[in-house]
Amino acid sequence: MGNSAIKNFWIKWTNWEYWPLWAANLPLVMIVAWFALRARRLFFFSAVNPAIETGGMWGESKFNILKRIPNSYIPPTIFVKKGTDFQLIIHRMREVGLTDWPIIAKPDVGERGLLVTKIKDEAQLMEYASTNPIDFLLQGFVDMPLELAVLCHRLPDSNKVYVTSICVKETLKVKGDGHSTIRQLMECNVRASLQIERFEQENPALMRQVLPEGQSLELEPIGNHCRGTMFLNGNHYIDPPLTQAFEVVLSQMDGIHYGRFDLKCQSIEHLRNTGEFKAVEFNGIGGEPAHIYDPRYPLWKKYRDVYRHWKVIHQIYKKQADKQVVPMSLNEGIERLRVYRNYMGKLGN
Repeated sequence: MGNSAIKNFWIKWTNWEYWPLWAANLPLVMIVAWFALRARRLFFFSAVNPAIETGGMWGESKFNILKRIPNSYIPPTIFVKKGTDFQLIIHRMREVGLTDWPIIAKPDVGERGLLVTKIKDEAQLMEYASTNPIDFLLQGFVDMPLELAVLCHRLPDSNKVYVTSICVKETLKVKGDGHSTIRQLMECNVRASLQIERFEQENPALMRQVLPEGQSLELEPIGNHCRGTMFLNGNHYIDPPLTQAFEVVLSQMDGIHYGRFDLKCQSIEHLRNTGEFKAVEFNGIGGEPAHIYDPRYPLWKKYRDVYRHWKVIHQIYKKQADKQVVPMSLNEGIERLRVYRNYMGKLGN
């Protein structure tokens, strides 16, 4: 094992945010099992968001969820069935006003930024459409400076919304010194160093470039933790005006009571004052309170907050059960999980 590999191994095992999923999620499994035992239903959470497949835990269609968000809050988006004629794709893009480059392409069903790509022109889109055997979305690129993940919920038969987590996302960047290559700059940055292998494969020419002194370069525009984005705790921004912005939206999303908006906006103050934002995605039950990935956030608080959020999910489930909303059966849940695992396996994940 080389020095670089040893360094990366040490980084991953001494920072919770990089732990292997099985290690980081072991307490989560125990928490979910506890509430499942109380509910006497293994897949009780699926009743919380009956409008979303599995409640949004796995295998849900991103496009079906976006259709439940008022149009003014989402960028122009189209669903593309695999195998669709390319000229038809271009025609449908023009129909919805998706005419400015770049755009974002992403699988309709997926997770953790898998195959999410910033498309710069028609030629790159043609390559994406021809090489990925999946149904996917094309979405306008939202060029706003602040990216947030906001987790909120409402109880059934109530429009009152509670915001319980705000994560501020800082995408992966390096700053030039006038003589170091981008690769060398990445080697000096703990977060960026874990992305070097991927960048060497995807854009080796970039790695040899030298940035002028003081010039900052965004290496990764996709605000995903797996792609080097830093997640910061923004819970101190939660207040009534900000909560009101999400109450307006979530109260219009029938059949959805819990989830996380991944969004862009101009600023926190602008969001508070106007309620304006663009949701690039909405995650249901699988939407974690992303603020827990802040490197400074204590480990015990991470799992405390996860427990509190699953307590909310269980609370909503009980109210849904009182209304005779039935969650997935054991057989249905296992079959949906099997289908989803096979699908992700085909994508190489």
